[in-house]
Amino acid sequence: MTSPRNEVPVDLQTSDLDPVLLHLLGRPGHWALFLDIDGTLLDIAETPDAIRVPAELGEHLHRLSRRMDGALAIVTGRALLYAEGLFHPFEFPMAGLHGGELRGTTGELTLRQVPEAFAVLKGNLLAETRKLSGVMVEDKGPAIAVHFRLAPSMAATVEGMMRRYAEMAGPDWALQLGKMVCELRPSRASKADALERFMAEPTFRGRLPLAIGDDLTDETMFAAANALGGHSIRVGEASSATCARGRLRSPSLLRAYIALAATANSLV
Repeated sequence: MTSPRNEVPVDLQTSDLDPVLLHLLGRPGHWALFLDIDGTLLDIAETPDAIRVPAELGEHLHRLSRRMDGALAIVTGRALLYAEGLFHPFEFPMAGLHGGELRGTTGELTLRQVPEAFAVLKGNLLAETRKLSGVMVEDKGPAIAVHFRLAPSMAATVEGMMRRYAEMAGPDWALQLGKMVCELRPSRASKADALERFMAEPTFRGRLPLAIGDDLTDETMFAAANALGGHSIRVGEASSATCARGRLRSPSLLRAYIALAATANSLV
């Protein structure tokens, strides 16, 4: 998961950056930062387990978090314990499973259990997807995602199948659509819920939220940040309408910015 090689340098220009990112450089105490992982901090890979974590990313995030007095959180669709392992030994407040799991600033951990009925449903789903060429399953414990990025022609088939399983799963699970993926996740949580819960903690309270993500799964987080008077940035080219107020070209550009923001006071 973690590469020993250094990140490829990016020629970072002020014109590449949203004005709020420039403002955060000089006033890190003004903002609370919420970051998605896949497609945002990290480049999308062919398979979920093939992601590459630049060796220095955890250190840069740690330094930026210290500059922000801890008001930096990771909000991801990945299972929380898996996501934490990506940045080991550094620890950050984190929400996993789109807000279904949470580790707050005090270290208190909230995880989801897997009911027997959902485990059986996942087994049936896995058996069915084995018949679909190029389709991959990511078992997240209390959630399950079906990826078709290697077989884009299977989009309608996968979505129809997942809608059927969502109906069987019942009201405790919701269907979450994303980039080349359909997922069954716990329904009583969202990335918006996670952001709002973090903003209620002393470390984040009184700041303006800045949410950065790349996908449909991040839209509720964008909307929550906007509603609280903050800002939202979508990474990459949007394939659909977004409520994000800003745009950033690529994950590599975000990583270059984080490397700078970890130590710099200003670009000017």
